[in-house]
Amino acid sequence: MSTREPGRGDAVDAIIEQWNRERPDLRTPGMEIFGRIYQLSRAMGERTEKAYAAYGISRGEFDVLATLRRAGEPYTLAPRELSGTLMLTTGGMTGRLDKLERAGLLSRSPDPDDRRALRVSLTERGLALVNEAVTAGLAVQNEAVRAALDEDGAAELAALLRRLLAATEH
Repeated sequence: MSTREPGRGDAVDAIIEQWNRERPDLRTPGMEIFGRIYQLSRAMGERTEKAYAAYGISRGEFDVLATLRRAGEPYTLAPRELSGTLMLTTGGMTGRLDKLERAGLLSRSPDPDDRRALRVSLTERGLALVNEAVTAGLAVQNEAVRAALDEDGAAELAALLRRLLAATEH
């Protein structure tokens, strides 16, 4: 977090000022952009984590439930599909699934098409919880956006970030 006075720049500005003083030859637009993206990600991650905690789940557990919810009815995926989407190891996925199953938010059952495989499904309780939690998380995110940007500004920023992300993925 910034130790600067409100309206007088932010922590990234302080870092840029230091580099400009020490190395005026450096071009810093990348540092200014990605430093702020990093700080935004941390700050909003903490806020959404608090929103999900009100439902008794972590952000990582929310991600599992949300992935199942986004899959559409019957809200079922194979563990490997979940692992791939969430970029988790099978061990990390198993731990999350175990906790969520104990909480009654999902169930595991044999895959009807492959005796060796499992399917993971949201329970009714899990579906209700993730529907509420996603609404709460989005409220926190949208509140932060509305505090700084109007609709056009938010759309413009989303488009610029989409372009930047696409350029960094290639």
